[in-house]
Amino acid sequence: MKTFRYKNYLKLCLAITLCTGYTSCSMEEDLYSSIITETFYKTASDAEKALVSVYSVLGGLYGGPAATLVPDFSADQVYPRAVVGRNSLTLFTLEPTYTAQISQSRTNESPQQIWVSCYSGIEQANWVLTKVPEVNMDETRKKQILGEAHFLRAFYHWMLTKNFGEVPVKITPSVTQADAYTPKSAVKEVYQQIYSDLDTAYDAGLPSYPLVDKGRPSREAVNALYAKAALYNEDWATALEKAESVISSGVYSLVSTELELFNYAKEDENRKEMIWAYEADPISPGNGHQLVGLCGPTGSAAPEYAVTSYGSMFAYMDFYNSFDPKDGRRELLATSYINKSGDVVPQAQITPITKDGVLIKKYQDPVSTTGTICNIPILRLADVYLIAAEAEAHVNGPTSKAYDYVNMIRHRAGLADLSTGLSQEAFLTAVIQERAWEFFAEGDRWYDLTRTGTFVDVVKKATNTVYPTRNVQAKYRYFPIPQDEINANSELVQNPDWD
Repeated sequence: MKTFRYKNYLKLCLAITLCTGYTSCSMEEDLYSSIITETFYKTASDAEKALVSVYSVLGGLYGGPAATLVPDFSADQVYPRAVVGRNSLTLFTLEPTYTAQISQSRTNESPQQIWVSCYSGIEQANWVLTKVPEVNMDETRKKQILGEAHFLRAFYHWMLTKNFGEVPVKITPSVTQADAYTPKSAVKEVYQQIYSDLDTAYDAGLPSYPLVDKGRPSREAVNALYAKAALYNEDWATALEKAESVISSGVYSLVSTELELFNYAKEDENRKEMIWAYEADPISPGNGHQLVGLCGPTGSAAPEYAVTSYGSMFAYMDFYNSFDPKDGRRELLATSYINKSGDVVPQAQITPITKDGVLIKKYQDPVSTTGTICNIPILRLADVYLIAAEAEAHVNGPTSKAYDYVNMIRHRAGLADLSTGLSQEAFLTAVIQERAWEFFAEGDRWYDLTRTGTFVDVVKKATNTVYPTRNVQAKYRYFPIPQDEINANSELVQNPDWD
């Protein structure tokens, strides 16, 4: 809900970006008291609707879907058809104005979308956390609503800091224009706020799986996010503690194979591993996303992939070859497909842009016409196991327990135990590689490379005939803060090396 009423439409462009997510211009505006905040937040229904607005921001993050395409097209596993705006992520030609994305109407696939969506969600969460305590309603449900808002605010701050580094921490709503002018906080301070929000969320009485509503965080989801945030913060002991609390709860379990996990027809059954996901809804209107259409071959040629597909996203052949042939996860990639006539189309004919294109099968949806069925994973149990393995190795070295956690994932993939006797460094490298095979095309790999400081060396080697050179630079550790946001917030400064 907007917290300001604008004098006229032209002055909308000055909207406070930390509050509403609009871009900026140099015009002045007159601010008025908010009719919404004066008359809303009165009933239990108002509180529930306000919470929905905090969730609605996920559509901006995952519908585009910037939250997956930004990291995936920047990393070494998947690449886009070479179109302006989209290929700037792979070629590392981004700049602070995001001109290519804006001019080609691809802002929804850019880091700028991540910034705008996350601060919009934070603002909505701040209004819930400010106003809902005053609502006369069932106290148990009120506490849960506040817990969900804290969880989402933590998630949005985490999305921001892993993409932009130092970012403004915003924990109060913008009642005035001045309230929205917020300087950046150190990364450690951002994580302190994330921890604080997750501590509150965990104590809010959220239900455990399977009693949790679809798309809502369970109590265990709070600690799953906590574990992953702590891992990125190099707070190994906390990451281990929170990951093990999810594992020991016993309420989630691994699906038998990853092919089953990404079976569009078994979404509800597979929630036992999918701890939290972006919920797609195959109705109109409903939540959807582009991944189904992007991953299938051009011209909607393969019925098993999608009703409508464009041939816009493929896996690198080198990544396909990195799998052990016995690894069941490789079956979620394909070097051929069956066309509408029932004929096998060989790899050389998958796409006209290259003869070694590899199709991605994680988001197949052969039935939807008004949206997409496939949810996008955000947190799943396999992630928690590998977080525990990595954190345990940092805290205590490659212990038998650390090996057990990795081998849980390898066994599900049909692989033998990880080789024993590895040094700490070698074991950690093996865990990161296991993550690469497990979470490809889920928006995860780029952050594993950046948080471990390996992205420059690794990405430079991820080339093919479509992208023979990848000009990745050290400054891409964090993306540039959108210049529109700096223009709108006098307290905000650009990331180093992007000035």
